[in-house]
Amino acid sequence: EERMQGEPIVDAWCNPTFAFGSVLPEVMPLFTASRSPLLDAPPETLPLSPEEFLKEMDKAGIQRTMLCAWCKPTQWLFTNEQVYEYVKAAPDRIFGVATVNLAKPVEAVKMLDKCVREYGFKALRIMQWLWDLPPNHKLYYPLYVKCVELGVPVCLQVGHTGPLRSSETGRPVPYLEEIALVFPELKIVAGHIGYPWTDEMIGQAWKFSNVYIDTSAYLPRYYPPQLVHFMQTNGKHKVLFGTNYPQLSMERCVASVRKDLGLSHVCYEHFMWKNAAKVFQLPDTAAGNEEPTTRDDDTSPSSLS
Repeated sequence: EERMQGEPIVDAWCNPTFAFGSVLPEVMPLFTASRSPLLDAPPETLPLSPEEFLKEMDKAGIQRTMLCAWCKPTQWLFTNEQVYEYVKAAPDRIFGVATVNLAKPVEAVKMLDKCVREYGFKALRIMQWLWDLPPNHKLYYPLYVKCVELGVPVCLQVGHTGPLRSSETGRPVPYLEEIALVFPELKIVAGHIGYPWTDEMIGQAWKFSNVYIDTSAYLPRYYPPQLVHFMQTNGKHKVLFGTNYPQLSMERCVASVRKDLGLSHVCYEHFMWKNAAKVFQLPDTAAGNEEPTTRDDDTSPSSLS
């Protein structure tokens, strides 16, 4: 554990700290159940300043984070330009993840292009449940093409929807599988593990070289056992650490990885930073950009013992 404390950490899914309760009341039961650090924060103190946000990262020992914008059909909740202010405040530590207004498809493609080319953002994230549209809907396809052109991954939510909304859009099969088949050049980061379709999600990550899983929104002590097994065997290059802060405390998540998962040092390195450094092409992390030339073995997840 002492050796682990000296390792870099990349948080693959981090959210801004706007007043969720006033603009997205459906998330508050999840925040309450998760003991979100925002529960006791007066609305006038939000969002945290870049300096305050960095202090939260420092408390957890997180060196780098992927900070995403938020947009729902009727309103921008935290704009790409607001995320860019955080990136400019700490360009070696905070990396932007764009989002777009799916209802304006031409504008959405142009915005994604601007975010990557001008702001240096590292990915696109769409939270399908906000739009009630599965990720194989026609409105997503121009964005996937643009991601391939720009060389950035798309980050999607998989599994049941923690907020009080339908979970249908988070099914790995058939929706995410279709995207992986149609766009083999597109890196896909599936956030929030995929529970209760965990086995489906592991199967997708094993089957497709361009599909990855991030573990955000779950305290590590509650990761499904089959996911931890995958991380330690033929999936060690395919799973990324994430918190979904401020739903969960960054500090609690990091502490739980070290205390509860029992990862080998090699698996810990890949999970906590090397895989994210590779997928998001983070600068100055050459050690994390190693690409396995083959799968760790030729067995399917279901046959591992």
